[in-house]
Amino acid sequence: MVDIGKIKMLLESVEKLAVSGSAIAFHIKLTSPELMFQTYPKAWTDTYSEKGFVMVDPIVRWGFTETGSIRWSELSKQDEQNILMQSAAYGMTYGVAISVESDSSRSMAGYSRPDREYTDAEIAQLSKCTQSLHDLTASRESMDAALREELSQLAAKFAR
Repeated sequence: MVDIGKIKMLLESVEKLAVSGSAIAFHIKLTSPELMFQTYPKAWTDTYSEKGFVMVDPIVRWGFTETGSIRWSELSKQDEQNILMQSAAYGMTYGVAISVESDSSRSMAGYSRPDREYTDAEIAQLSKCTQSLHDLTASRESMDAALREELSQLAAKFAR
């Protein structure tokens, strides 16, 4: 049984560190997540979608090929479309990408802030939360409709 209270507590914890927003894609199959929590500014997500950035986003590319964490500033050489610099205009100046995998299931997250790089301790905390969220939302079988709806409603509460 999925512990919705624990998921909510973990999401609140990461949001305190991701003051400019976050995106967490859980249990990605091919290119689609089973569940998505996103709090990036709506103006940014609209621009991101309109321009089809997901196909060239260095955070997403890194997350599909690596596990662990990396600061966005370390991905700048892989950012041919200048996505990271464009996101700074929406208050997302600094960030960290985190990718976790277990039991052949991958989840990835991006966390952002406007004022400074994340510290190693903050990255460790975000990584631990991301792994816990990944584990809590794992389902050996497909989630039933009621649980999916409850998680969707929780995701909507965290959307900005």
